[in-house]
Amino acid sequence: MKSKKSIAGTNLEQAKSHNRRVVIEAVRTNGALSRAAIARLTALSSQTVSNIVEELQAAEILRPEASLKGARGQPAVPYSIDPRGAYSIGLQLDHQLLLGAITDLSGAVRARVERKVDRPTPAQAMPVFASAVDELMSTFRFDRSRLLGIGLSMPGPFNVEGMTSVGPTALPGWQDFPVASELEALTGISVTVENDATAAAIGERLHGVARNLDSFVYLFIGTGLGAGLFLNGHLYKGSGHNAGEIGHVVVQPGGLECGCGKRGCLERYVSLRAVFEFLDLPDPDHASPDILEELLARNDSRIEAWLAAAADPLRQAINILELTLDPDAVVLGGFMPVSLIELLAKRIDPLPISVSATRERTVPRVLVGAAGKETSVLGAAALPIFAEINPQFDVLLKPHS
Repeated sequence: MKSKKSIAGTNLEQAKSHNRRVVIEAVRTNGALSRAAIARLTALSSQTVSNIVEELQAAEILRPEASLKGARGQPAVPYSIDPRGAYSIGLQLDHQLLLGAITDLSGAVRARVERKVDRPTPAQAMPVFASAVDELMSTFRFDRSRLLGIGLSMPGPFNVEGMTSVGPTALPGWQDFPVASELEALTGISVTVENDATAAAIGERLHGVARNLDSFVYLFIGTGLGAGLFLNGHLYKGSGHNAGEIGHVVVQPGGLECGCGKRGCLERYVSLRAVFEFLDLPDPDHASPDILEELLARNDSRIEAWLAAAADPLRQAINILELTLDPDAVVLGGFMPVSLIELLAKRIDPLPISVSATRERTVPRVLVGAAGKETSVLGAAALPIFAEINPQFDVLLKPHS
């Protein structure tokens, strides 16, 4: 039987907001739970749990399910997340597309829009953002007081001299542009901005294969290659919010020239741009990743040749990540078709020996997560939800045995 996942709360009065998030997280990761089960998993008092559950039920964040019959006494009532309790808007901007979606607390898409773009500048993108939000809000009718905000994901890194707007994987003109405040002014809705890899990692943590992992690395295979990092339950973004630019780790000294000015960077071997270049296909800014699925369906031998060329650089990068961070798993996802990511995951096996190669492992070292063009927009939509329900660890936690 699968063990329940616990997370410690604290009974300090000033930590009420944290405790509320801890209760939501316990139910989100474990499924429907009774008040007694929540108290056991969170180390909160029965009275504290009872008060929080009543508050969350009144707010329609939690909903009661059918009672569980016990050996004696009154049947226990389990509580689950009510998907209709809150909504968020996700926007994802890349070189070719602007995608938008409204999702509920379960991550289900309630409305969706798509706009064609061509490496847009801020002046070109902002009115398209506003138009997409208007269409989403008019397509799906809901109580606007339940809208948590807008999450926006874009290719990173942000505000890094020589990298933000330079090279084929970057978008031009976004250096120092205050996109969050400008979009808030246009829409009247609070906005959270993250790079696409971090947004996708948050989506995977809330709704995907990483929902029960405390520490993982999400490798986002897009036009370039980036990573989202969760370490001990914390989203790690670094001092400049650019942690995870794994695509610019040199894996082949003196290798292929990269737009960042170095040679042999990982994303020159593992990314959509890398595979398109290897297969002598049109630039991925002007062609859909779907063409890769078509080549796979035809058993094109060039795909196998790229897999062989990409496997060693990716294997080396995963080894670096495991030895440095000791994660529960490395998750592969992004814009690349999932069928090709699955082949790549098989091709890198066996992985090099690292601290992750233990007999006690219950999770594979490499997992395949969400993939395809919807991945980042769903991650973006998860940003306001994550900000609302993820436990905050900057308060004193009660020791939990």
